[in-house]
Amino acid sequence: MTDGITITRTFAASPEHVFALWTQAEHFAVWFGTDAIEIPEEGLHYEAVAGSDWAAIMKLPDGSSKSWVGEFLEIDPPTHLALTLTDEPSNPARATVTVDLEAIDGGTRMTMSQSLAGSDLSDDQVAGLTAGYNAFFDTMDKLVASTAE
Repeated sequence: MTDGITITRTFAASPEHVFALWTQAEHFAVWFGTDAIEIPEEGLHYEAVAGSDWAAIMKLPDGSSKSWVGEFLEIDPPTHLALTLTDEPSNPARATVTVDLEAIDGGTRMTMSQSLAGSDLSDDQVAGLTAGYNAFFDTMDKLVASTAE
């Protein structure tokens, strides 16, 4: 079992643009969950202000729903943000996610880390979580292209 996961991706956009994808509800609703999952506006409460709570309801392809909740911990545009999240809203334990953005030639390097300390995820579940985030970021990459600056 690992204490966390880290994923680094490069996007052909400025740090400001990638930061907006993380912090603006209309963009978050597109990439969080991939192309296969809908996040209806009425189930999304997402205002990126340090100390504020956020919530999203995912409509899954099988017709079921998954509720996510968390809190914005740190907002430092356009290079850093930290938030918590869980898909078990009644459980007070939440994973911490940090995102750091760095301007590089041709775009932005994003490093996203999620703490797994205290969780009881198996190695297979960690691999699934990592694959899920990579699918999210594949969708984010498409969104970058469609919302070019």
